[in-house]
Amino acid sequence: MKKIFLWLKKEPMVTLSVLAALAGLIITPPSEALIKQIDWRTLGTLLMMLCVLEGFKQENVLRPLVTLTGKLKTMVSLSLFLVFGVFFSSMFVTNDVSLLIFVPITILLFRSAGKEHYILPVISMENIAAIRGSLLTPFGSPQNLFLYGQADITVWRFMLHMLPMCIMSGILLICFILFLYRKDIKEPAVCDKEKLMPQATGFRRWMYLGLFILILLVIVTRTHLWYIALAIVIVTVAAADRKLFIKVDYALLVTFLCFFVFSSSIAANSSIAGFLEKSVAGREYWWAIGLSQIISNVPASIVLYPFTKNFAGLIYGADTAGLCSLIGSLASVINYRIYVREYPGRGRQFIKTFTLVSWAFFALVVIPGLLLSRWNFFA
Repeated sequence: MKKIFLWLKKEPMVTLSVLAALAGLIITPPSEALIKQIDWRTLGTLLMMLCVLEGFKQENVLRPLVTLTGKLKTMVSLSLFLVFGVFFSSMFVTNDVSLLIFVPITILLFRSAGKEHYILPVISMENIAAIRGSLLTPFGSPQNLFLYGQADITVWRFMLHMLPMCIMSGILLICFILFLYRKDIKEPAVCDKEKLMPQATGFRRWMYLGLFILILLVIVTRTHLWYIALAIVIVTVAAADRKLFIKVDYALLVTFLCFFVFSSSIAANSSIAGFLEKSVAGREYWWAIGLSQIISNVPASIVLYPFTKNFAGLIYGADTAGLCSLIGSLASVINYRIYVREYPGRGRQFIKTFTLVSWAFFALVVIPGLLLSRWNFFA
């Protein structure tokens, strides 16, 4: 029991989700109908993703990409490479995993080059890159995975609707990087790239890539046989690398489950459901951004979806919310943890720089996002 309490203290988002689930069960007592309303498909898919992406980190699947930094001679080109490495990789390996891979590498590179004063602004831009790059695909972020699973649209239509925001964000990131190095656009980068990432092993690397392709097929085809894929992933990982299960981020899985319980509970209460339906409908974009600052964008998406009339407003808002504050996206919290682990006692500096850079970006994209929210996903 003591270990559970220590874990909850270490994971504030899990604690919040557990309290929300308990509050929901008080509002609506547990029942068979409530259990059936939980999106077990999304939970199963998320568990598969968490297992395989942990394997990606462990086996250094992106090492060939990282070794390309040896050919970059200026801080601008190095920063562009790192930021857009996060931007594009987050579309496939999710935003949090892309940060877990590239942020530590950024810190090591900039330290070795004697450019530590650039670390905070660059990893803040990597944070933005993770949030805005991952919005393009259904599997780029947990909230996209959930919302795509609820919407009756093809993956291509989903990506078409997210493409304008993605392109605009990429252009803005280039502008932000050029502004950072405006005093010397050709400032040299001399880094020790040899110790960045050990060589990936052979068999497991290909095994995890194969399992990842299987998961993508499950998501894109929307097959009802997802539980067979889940069994394949669990059995394969158990046979080849059972210690990996200890490292999986179960906190995110528990958070999803608890907020599914909370969402189903309040939806079953006619008074609360009626209030939210009147309040949220037509204001999904602002509700998603606002509620995410309290409970983060993944739980906000789960809670608001049953009361949403404008799907575009909800998903654009959820994918923009991470730019407002640290709590707005779980990916931002992960980025913060990585930094303070390397620089204890400097959390305030991180928040200050992160907030300044993110709010500047948010100010430029919030209105275009609102205008895009009028584009019907299902037309």
